[in-house]
Amino acid sequence: EVQLVESGGGLVQAGGSLRLSCAASGFIFADYTIGWFRQAPGKEREGVSWVSSTYDRTNYADSVKGRFTTISDNAKNTVYLQMNSLNPDDTAVYYCGARLYSEGLFTPGPYSGPWGEAGVDYWGKGTLVIVSS
Repeated sequence: EVQLVESGGGLVQAGGSLRLSCAASGFIFADYTIGWFRQAPGKEREGVSWVSSTYDRTNYADSVKGRFTTISDNAKNTVYLQMNSLNPDDTAVYYCGARLYSEGLFTPGPYSGPWGEAGVDYWGKGTLVIVSS
């Protein structure tokens, strides 16, 4: 059974940090590119980042570039999203998704909106992040 399980969400003050985890099972982790998405109340889902451990590549939405970092640990079949300098606009449910590699995910942006969502094969159920002002 394919599973993506997010964890690490919670309540944090503006300026603080959180680290989210996405634990994968049931598929060949190294064959897939893992993305983080988020959806705030009343807004469309937004692509946040992508990581390919096979091709050693990452990419980020403009809204998080310089503040968020995504890392893939193949030994643990887990992808992390380190989020620093959080602000209330980062409040959302954060999801991870897995899809096959696409060069287009890693070309220079700018990126916004549901970037890369169309090709996602597997989704997690999400973890809630709330940033208080």
